[in-house]
Amino acid sequence: MSEPSAPTVVDALEPWPGTVVWRPVSSRLIIVHLIGIAVWAAVLLGGLIAGHLIVGGSWWFWGMGAVLVLAVWRAVVAARAVRAWGYAERDKDLLVRHGLLVRHLSIVPYARMQYVDVTAGPLERAFGLATVQLHTAAAASNARVPGLPPDEASRLRDRLTALGEDRAEGL
Repeated sequence: MSEPSAPTVVDALEPWPGTVVWRPVSSRLIIVHLIGIAVWAAVLLGGLIAGHLIVGGSWWFWGMGAVLVLAVWRAVVAARAVRAWGYAERDKDLLVRHGLLVRHLSIVPYARMQYVDVTAGPLERAFGLATVQLHTAAAASNARVPGLPPDEASRLRDRLTALGEDRAEGL
């Protein structure tokens, strides 16, 4: 008798291993997130310092310490979260993955896309970044690819729009 083979481990979040070439988002997105965290921490620290100066007491220092610890923790998580983002263009669909603790994989067929947005807030623009947002017929779809250089965002938008129009004609 032959020995039973070991079960094959399948990762639902890694479709068709070896056939998908993931493209990362720009590492400059980390800086954008870190600036947002720093502003948030500065506002909270300012409020705590004002409270200490007005009311007094040493427990305000505990709050300041907690804000600093939380800000450092958020900075570490933000850096890792940006590195978790990726996208892959395939023949019939676009794959978008992100998430650390809860990992997400969105597969968006080109034929299901209704329109594609490219947005960039003031901080993103300052760092030369943009976000591509995909809108599909499904209301729950929230596929987006943040942290792209504007030329790559425009290229992706144009390609997705063209492929969406081509695929939709066949329906």
